[in-house]
This record gives sequence, C-alpha cells and structure tokens, in this order.
Amino acid sequence: MPPRDRPDVDRLLPLRPVTFQILLTLAGGERHGYGITLDIAGRTSAKMRLEPGNLYRSLRTMLDDNLIEESERRPAPDLDDERRRYYRITPLGRRVAAAEIARLEAVIADAKARKWLRAR
Repeated sequence: MPPRDRPDVDRLLPLRPVTFQILLTLAGGERHGYGITLDIAGRTSAKMRLEPGNLYRSLRTMLDDNLIEESERRPAPDLDDERRRYYRITPLGRRVAAAEIARLEAVIADAKARKWLRAR
C-alpha cells in the first residue's frame, strides 16, 4: 500500500525549478532568504538568480504547501540580524524533493533511450 501522503506528493509534481532549488538548498540545513539566494546562485553557477519578490513569493507558497517551515532557531545575536527569518525543509518537503528527483531521472532515462542524450 502506498504511503498515505502520496496524493500530497503527487499533487505537487512537477515542481517549479525555483521550488526544487530551494528544497535542495534547505536539505543541507536551515537558511534565511538571502542565504538561500546565495546558495542557489553558487550551485547553479549564477544561472539561476532569484529576485527578492520571486524568492519570498515562492517561500510563501512552499510554507502554505507544508514543504518548508519557519525555524525558531537563531544563531548568536552578534552573528545575525534578528529580522531574518530562517526556513527548514519538512518531512513532506523531503519526500516531494525525492519524488521530483525520481521524476527527473525517469525523464533523463527516456531521453537517453531515445538517443537524445548519450548514456554515461
């Protein structure tokens, strides 16, 4: 029998690229908005740059979908701005990210089978 939350996972797929990138970032640990932006820019060689409006709109949607949640944990006050909000991935967010990875792997496998991509 499939996990009871599988319909929640399936309804969220496929993910928007920005949503997937945010989940990948938060899988590595809690981050604030600017930290998320920097991580994504670094991992994508600056091919994906998030403007603040797009980032926070995406975060709001992801909070509403229970993919992420705000964290109460804060670094030492002298190391951080108290106005920053920190985010972390939820268990559902991890399952959705894993399902998106599996979906993308299937797309790549199909492309290789059709000789669009060379098998490595």
